[in-house]
Amino acid sequence: MHRALVAGHICVDLIPELLGPPDLSPGQLIDVGPLQLRPGGCVANTGSDLLALGSAVHLVADTGGDDLGRILRRLLAARGLEVDGLRAVPGQTTAYSVVIEAPGRDRVFWHHTGANAHFDGRDLDLSRGDLLHLGYPSILPALTAGGAGRLRSLLAGARAAGITTSLDLAVVDPHGDAGRLDWTAILETVLPLTDVFTPSIADLASALGRQYGTEPDALSQEAERIIASGAAVVMLTAGPAGLVLRSASADRLRGGGRVLASLPASWVERELWVPAQPTLRLSTTGAGDAATAGLLHGLLAGLSPEDALMAAAGAAAITLSGRSPLPAYASGEIAALRVRAPDRPGWGRGRRGVFTGPADPPPHC
Repeated sequence: MHRALVAGHICVDLIPELLGPPDLSPGQLIDVGPLQLRPGGCVANTGSDLLALGSAVHLVADTGGDDLGRILRRLLAARGLEVDGLRAVPGQTTAYSVVIEAPGRDRVFWHHTGANAHFDGRDLDLSRGDLLHLGYPSILPALTAGGAGRLRSLLAGARAAGITTSLDLAVVDPHGDAGRLDWTAILETVLPLTDVFTPSIADLASALGRQYGTEPDALSQEAERIIASGAAVVMLTAGPAGLVLRSASADRLRGGGRVLASLPASWVERELWVPAQPTLRLSTTGAGDAATAGLLHGLLAGLSPEDALMAAAGAAAITLSGRSPLPAYASGEIAALRVRAPDRPGWGRGRRGVFTGPADPPPHC
């Protein structure tokens, strides 16, 4: 199987158990439950889930040379991950997020960028992998300073080395430095060098300042636009509305590095949608990264597009159920989630299809 380099944003997630809506009124003492302390960010989440699914993984990220950085390394090593690719930047602090996730509400992050501000990919050893997955450029300011120059150089260097490139986004803070960047221009520059693109529809909306529908056809149209902009494989996630996968021509796939070039012909010009899998939603933290890990594992293992998308949907469902990172038996558990689905209007079972999952996501998904 091919090996993945997972690079970019990393942090420690501090997750207090909230017993009710958060209250910031001055002078109050609010009772909360236990605190979870776990690795977070794309590098930790996607890397851990890829390992649990059975893929070989090497992590590359920047931390501080502080106590939190040492804790982060111990937490990652406890998951069986290599930590020799993590650079401790002298004098810098390790990134962290306070995750505010009240019952029945979507999460809010209070985030400190820390040493991620210095990550520019210059120290990447591209010989360590066949696929480079880069996460969250909007909170890696050294990659986007002055536009897309450094990000483009990193992707171009990987492409020149025959490595399949993969990119995931995070929600862009409209009031921060990333919110002042021209993300339309950045994506136009880097998508032709991006072989796999896996943002959520919320990520795209925040970056591009647009509103998107979440119906399968609306998601598919946006995925088609991204393919036309140069990407080879696109997966858009939309929470309870499910996931859409689109892929490009045979020529584009052959030009997409070692991983895409080795895919079976069933990947050529495919268009698939899968609804969210039925699960009791306990936590949304890390679900998008889990979906990305499922798709990347499918690509690395040479699975069919149907099975790769099912792996993405199943990995997200397991994470939503409160198990993060994925358990080591995740591949078998994902296979057990497979259910046939009736067709949606306009969607067949050929190259464009609805192929698995319930006809409609349940209300608790």
